[in-house]
Amino acid sequence: MESKLEGYLHKFQIEYVEHNHPAVFTVEESKKLKENIPGLHCKTLFLKDNNNNFYLLGMPAEKKLDSKKFREIFSLKKIRFATEEELKKQVNLLPGSVSIFGIIYAEKENVVLVLDKEVWSAKSVGFHPNVNTSTLELKHVDLKKFYDSLSNKKKIIEI
Repeated sequence: MESKLEGYLHKFQIEYVEHNHPAVFTVEESKKLKENIPGLHCKTLFLKDNNNNFYLLGMPAEKKLDSKKFREIFSLKKIRFATEEELKKQVNLLPGSVSIFGIIYAEKENVVLVLDKEVWSAKSVGFHPNVNTSTLELKHVDLKKFYDSLSNKKKIIEI
């Protein structure tokens, strides 16, 4: 785990269990690892709208993004995946390591953290800690602490 994220979690007393594993780049690759990691298996997408706003979307790993519903919730005409350059510039992440925790690098006004209601309702969840060689397991109380610690725009939605 990177030191900035570790310091951030410590500062806000967010507890977690770190599960180290070989690098994974896709949900498909991570399925085998999930067998040994408790909690809801999650993924994060980094999206961009037609108004130059970005969205870090945490959702169940097996769930498909309903882009029409997402656009309706945020009143958007278009939504697309952000580019690799935008990912690095906005949230300091690389493809394969996209994580809700990248929000700690974002400017407050143009990156929104969005959590699927299923993620929010889970007893525990697993997300990469901004690198794809481990997974952080967080209980709901600690996911809530992380969510509440952020001054960025954020929203919990049902996709």
